[in-house]
Amino acid sequence: MNMEYLLKGIGIGLLFGMPVGAVGALTVQRSLRYGMKAGLMTGLGSSAADCLYACIGVFGLTMISDFLLRWQGIITALGGILILIMGIKSLLASPKEISVDAAVKSGGAKLFLSSFAIGITNPTVILTFLFAFSYFGIADISRMSDGILLVAGVFAGTYVWWSALSILTQAFKRKAKDFRLKTMNRIFGMILCAFGVIVLLRLH
Repeated sequence: MNMEYLLKGIGIGLLFGMPVGAVGALTVQRSLRYGMKAGLMTGLGSSAADCLYACIGVFGLTMISDFLLRWQGIITALGGILILIMGIKSLLASPKEISVDAAVKSGGAKLFLSSFAIGITNPTVILTFLFAFSYFGIADISRMSDGILLVAGVFAGTYVWWSALSILTQAFKRKAKDFRLKTMNRIFGMILCAFGVIVLLRLH
């Protein structure tokens, strides 16, 4: 095994997995509402989606990538609608729903799946990874083990960002003197709605 591929994968994950966008806002919101574990589960879903797209890029699964890119408009629209729904739900949530959520009680599966759905509805990530592989001088991977190490590195690199974001959010929550959960929930609800609208407008 060539550990160089693992290190390059981590580098790619760190550079291109920075927690921006809807999942970043969702991670912060859930960390504030339910604790660090909820933020970590949300980030895990996004990292899993990135890992899947990295697999498609690494192993040259052209049939899948061609299908996703051909239908990227519809797939991306579904992602935008999902983000918008999450934002509206957050805006309309009652104080009871903010403090107690079935997603957390279920062990985080819903948290994971919702962020995975947002990540997987952005097929252009495939092109981003292909560019990243080219930038890092990864032209051809002849061994399966090297490809697995590269994908594992991408996963690890992206998840470092989500872990750091969840930890920093918890640190902020502990130090905030006048922390109003309901207000913050509505702010992030508006942010999610804005991201959803932007995604949909960019399709035109």
